Amino acid sequence: MTDQHQDPAQAPAQDEARNQQQVPTLYEWIGGTEALERLTEAFYARVRKDELLAPLFAHMDDDHPQHVATFLGEVLGGPTRYTEQHGGYPHMVSRHRGRAIKPEQRARWVELMLTAMDEVGLPEDAEFRSAFVGYIEFGSRRAMANSQPDVGPTRRTTIKKWGWGEGVPGEE
Repeated sequence: MTDQHQDPAQAPAQDEARNQQQVPTLYEWIGGTEALERLTEAFYARVRKDELLAPLFAHMDDDHPQHVATFLGEVLGGPTRYTEQHGGYPHMVSRHRGRAIKPEQRARWVELMLTAMDEVGLPEDAEFRSAFVGYIEFGSRRAMANSQPDVGPTRRTTIKKWGWGEGVPGEE
């Protein structure tokens, strides 16, 4: 006779694996490409009028908000379109090189992004906001560091993926 009951010691591991399969990516939770495009359009509308940031973005192409939405989508677990269509991480870093972003500009960038999140109605739950703001802080600090005149080439070649509460394990 075969025992049809599972070993109680294995149940928590199986439940955790099942729950992990059901957890949406941040990209899915935010509402996908459409939500990210709304976010970046609202954000860059503010940037263009901001006396501290407008000079940094004075020569921004009209499609820059869509490129940033595509980049954020890939970071948050969505399609890898930024890598496939725009040159991935090396291209993104090249767009920041030599811009000498100042700490107060970085802080304003974050502030305007958070304002735009509220303006376009992104999810307000604490878990999502914590994860997304964590990436915005991380990414803006890396952009500022990579923008300094004396910074050499980066060793990273891939876009860092960001998950709930932290970067995806194994991504350095």
